Amino acid sequence: MVGFDANRNVENFESVTGEGPSDLDLQNPNYDTSDYQFVPNSRFAFYEPIQSYGVYLQDQITLLDNLKLLIGGRFDWVERTFDVEGEPAVEQNDNAFSPRIGLVYQPSDTISLYASYSQSFIPTFGANPDGRAFKPTKGKQYEAGIKADFLEGRLSTTLAAYQITKSNVTTPDPNNPTFSIQVGEQRSRGIELDIVGEILPGWKVIASYAYTDAEVTEDNATPVGNRLNNVPENQASLWTTYEIQKGNLQGLGFGLGLFYVGDRQGDLDNSFVLPSYFRTDAAIYYRRDGLKAAINIRNLFDVTYYNYSFGRFYNQLGDPFTIIGSISWEF
Repeated sequence: MVGFDANRNVENFESVTGEGPSDLDLQNPNYDTSDYQFVPNSRFAFYEPIQSYGVYLQDQITLLDNLKLLIGGRFDWVERTFDVEGEPAVEQNDNAFSPRIGLVYQPSDTISLYASYSQSFIPTFGANPDGRAFKPTKGKQYEAGIKADFLEGRLSTTLAAYQITKSNVTTPDPNNPTFSIQVGEQRSRGIELDIVGEILPGWKVIASYAYTDAEVTEDNATPVGNRLNNVPENQASLWTTYEIQKGNLQGLGFGLGLFYVGDRQGDLDNSFVLPSYFRTDAAIYYRRDGLKAAINIRNLFDVTYYNYSFGRFYNQLGDPFTIIGSISWEF
């Protein structure tokens, strides 16, 4: 497999500062208010084109009937110009080669053993508080696992162990949250267990569990050993559905989802913790011929939980009790 891609993204931004209209009383709104009053010489504008190119090559080779090799690589070039009105334009050019290799051994028709290594490259735009351009974020991943099929192929399980090391990751500057800084190195390693399949006709299940040990391994500001923010040590999920297979109610189905996310650190300083939560989802649907209708319920018991932390000043709440209805016809 050989490929080439090119992308161009242009952002043209303009903003002004000033004093807005007076507060609006939601109970007794008065729309007869003054317009926005701009402050003279407060205009801020920038022009930012980003051009990227990538070329990749990958080959899957059958060494033996039960032994396969995957090998490939990708080379990226990224060019960025940041032009603030009234200031000299800043240019940033990055490139990198990212290899990938994997091996799969099948001792039987139902068991596969695999191992892989890959690298990643993501340009990081912006500048440190002292004006130095950010370096690209790079990653290295090692993974090994086993996949097994049961019940004549109706149920499959995968157990994987992995380690991902990322360098030059940007995080909020603890001394000035409006800026970002790049930490030296972060490492995540753990195990994942996934079970997918149809246990009985009409009864399907997707279950997963993950243990993650994520920490700072090199840094000149954050203590080494601090846990990474927003990464739970333990999380698990179960989604199961049952669909009636015959009779007048054929096509009617029910679903139940259980999701557990453990405690997570709210920032790299590990100064506060986002608590664990347990969320329940549900669904009822009907599909027959080309008709499909569904009612999905998220957060059935309306528990309060936090999805994500952006630091000490902003934490994102999860969705409350939510109902989504949908209907479609395929032809």
